[in-house]
Parts: sequence; structure tokens; C-alpha cells
Amino acid sequence: MTLALFSFIVFIYSVVIHEVSHGLAAESLGDPTAKMLGRLSLNPFKHLDMMGSVILPLFLYIVGSPFVFGYAKPVPYDPRNLRDQKYGPIKVAMAGPASNIIIAVFFGLVLRFFPDIFVSALIPQLFSMIVAINLVLAVFNLFPIPPLDGHWVLVTLLPHRFNAFKVALYKYSIFLFLIFILVLYPLIFPLVPWLFKLITGLSF
Repeated sequence: MTLALFSFIVFIYSVVIHEVSHGLAAESLGDPTAKMLGRLSLNPFKHLDMMGSVILPLFLYIVGSPFVFGYAKPVPYDPRNLRDQKYGPIKVAMAGPASNIIIAVFFGLVLRFFPDIFVSALIPQLFSMIVAINLVLAVFNLFPIPPLDGHWVLVTLLPHRFNAFKVALYKYSIFLFLIFILVLYPLIFPLVPWLFKLITGLSF
């Protein structure tokens, strides 16, 4: 029960940090929207979506899903305010997964190179959970399907002659997202244990 509660708290704050990172990136590029709306806050209640941040991950955990994921309310920003009009949207989008990767690498390397500092056998389990959850969030969000962060890389870099494809990508995004969750994500999920072992030197 303690580990389950801790994993839920880690998930919530990892999602919050993910979203705040989007806002901070946008602000650094000239857009103050997130700051003006009070979204540059680590207060989870400013970011949580009841369905995506609470009900969905709890449901997946309860039914024993091999992977648990969710989402928060996207941090709003106005791309017209960005100083870098060409690559700014990519930078803002990638700030979220990058924050999760940084968290995973930090705790994973502590786990790998400083195992003797832990005064309790429970702490390595908690650190492992932090690493795993943040890797799941990063891998999940990097896929190039709306509304996931990775789609900004795709639509920004595609030449104008692919505008029809971009329109279709948004038009059918809900169906593509469902296919991704049900079919594609289970196929790419093994990347998470591989990354976990690469960082920590431990089995997933």
C-alpha cells in the first residue's frame, strides 16, 4: 500500500513537472501566457485533469496493466509570442519529456553509483519507481501523435507540401491516439525496461 501510494504521488508530481517545464520553456522564449495564468506552479491542483491524472492511471493500476500512464491539463502558451517562430514549438514541446528524462537519469545514476548511501532497503525501491515512471512518461509523450508532445516535432519539420497530411493528423487524432494506446504503445513499451537497465544497471 505504501509503495502504491508513493507511486501515485510520484506520477502526479512527474506530470506536474512535465507541464511546468512546457510553461518555463515558453516563457524563456518570450511567451508569458503560462505565468499569467498561474500555471508555473508545482501545486498539482493547478494542473490535474480528473480523468487523465487520477481516474485513468488508477484504473490501469487496479486492472494490472503492464504500463500506467496519464496526462494533465496542457499548459497554455501562444506560439505567436515565441522569439523562435520556426523551432520554438519543438523546444516548448520537448521541454516536458526532457524534464522526465532528467529526473530519471538523476535518480537512476544515484541508484547505480551510490548504492551504499541508502539507510533503508525501501529507498532503492522508491528510487527505481521514480526512474520507471518518468521513463514511461517520456517515452509515451515522445510519440508523434496529437496530443502527445512528439507530434510537434513532426508537424514543425514536415515541409509545406505535407499540409494535407498535417490536417488529417489532427482530424483523426482521437482515432490515432486510441490505436497508439491499444496497439503501438504495448509494442514500444519494452524500450522502457531497456532504458531503465541502461541507466541504473538493474533489471526492470
